[in-house]
Amino acid sequence: MLEARQRIRSTRWKVALAIWFAMVGLVTAGIVAVLHRSSFGYVGYDPSETIGRTVFGLVLLFVLFLGLLVSPTLTATTINGDRNAGTLAVLQASTLSSWDIAVGKLLASWGAALAFLVASLPFLLWGLAIGGTGVLAAIGAVLMLAVVLAVVCAIGLVVSSLVSRPAGSAVLTYVLVAALSVGTLIAFGLSAFFLSSTETVRVYGYDYSSSAASSDTCEWYEDERTVVHTEWTAWLLGLNPFVMVADFTPSSDDGSFSDPLSAISAGVRYAQAGQPDELDECYDGTQPDGEVPAGTPYWPWSLAAYLVIGVGAVALTARRLAVPTATLARGMRIA
Repeated sequence: MLEARQRIRSTRWKVALAIWFAMVGLVTAGIVAVLHRSSFGYVGYDPSETIGRTVFGLVLLFVLFLGLLVSPTLTATTINGDRNAGTLAVLQASTLSSWDIAVGKLLASWGAALAFLVASLPFLLWGLAIGGTGVLAAIGAVLMLAVVLAVVCAIGLVVSSLVSRPAGSAVLTYVLVAALSVGTLIAFGLSAFFLSSTETVRVYGYDYSSSAASSDTCEWYEDERTVVHTEWTAWLLGLNPFVMVADFTPSSDDGSFSDPLSAISAGVRYAQAGQPDELDECYDGTQPDGEVPAGTPYWPWSLAAYLVIGVGAVALTARRLAVPTATLARGMRIA
C-alpha cells in the first residue's frame, strides 16, 4: 500500500497519465478521421464494421506499444533504487516476508500500468461503438493486454533485484522487452535463411520448360522450387506480445482481413501452415481463391508462457530479497 500511495502522490506520474490520455485521444481521432474520409463517396458500401474493427485494433496495438515503453520504467529501478536510498533494509527488517515485498511492489507497479490502460478505455470503447468487434472479444483482448503489462512489470522487478545500478537495470529491462516484441520477429525472419530447401512442388501455371505446353493455357506440372519451412519456427511468433493480443481476437466474419488484428492473426496462420505443396501461378480465375489456413490458436500457450515468465520473475525476486543474504554484488549496500 505504501508503494502505491507514493506513486499516486507523484506529480510526474499524473503528468505522464495526462500526456498518455491526450496522445491516445489524438491518435484515435486521427485514425477515425482518416478512415471515414478514405471511405467517403463509395455508393452502397457500409464501412462501419471495417472502420470499427480497424479503429479498435489500431488503438489497442498503439496502447500496447506505449505500455511496453512505460511499464519498464515503473519497476526497473524499484528494488535497487530503494536499496541505494537505504529504505529497502527497513522493509526487510520488518515482519514482511520477501514474497510480501516482491508481490507488493509488483502489484503497485502493475496498478500504475493499469491506470494508463484505464485511461485508454474511452478510445477503445469509441472503436467498439462504431461496430465490427464483439464485446467479449474486446474484453478478452484488453485482459490479454493487462497480462502482458503485468509480465513486463515482473521482468523489470527481477532485473532491478539482480542489477545494482538503476540505470543498468532500466536499460536491461528495455532490452528484454525489445527481445520479446522485436527480437522474436527478427529471429523468425532470419530463420527463413536456414530453413529453406529445394523441393519438388506442383505448380498450376505456364510450363515454359515443356515444348508441348501451350503458351496461353494453364496446366499442372512439377517443378523444383525453394521451399521455406516457416512452420518449424512459427512458435517464436507466439512469444510476441502483439501476436498474443491479436491472436485472441477472432478474424473478421467476411474474411477480408482488412483490420490489423485479423491481419496479424492471418499472418500467424500462414506461418504455421508453411509453404504449400501446390502453387497457383496462373491467376486466371479458374482456381479458387486461397483461404487462410486453419491453424491452432497460439494465445493459450502464449498466455501460459507469459505466466511462467511472470511467476518465475517474482519467485527470483523474492529469493533475491530473502534475508540473511549469503552473497552480495560488488559495491551493493546492505542498509
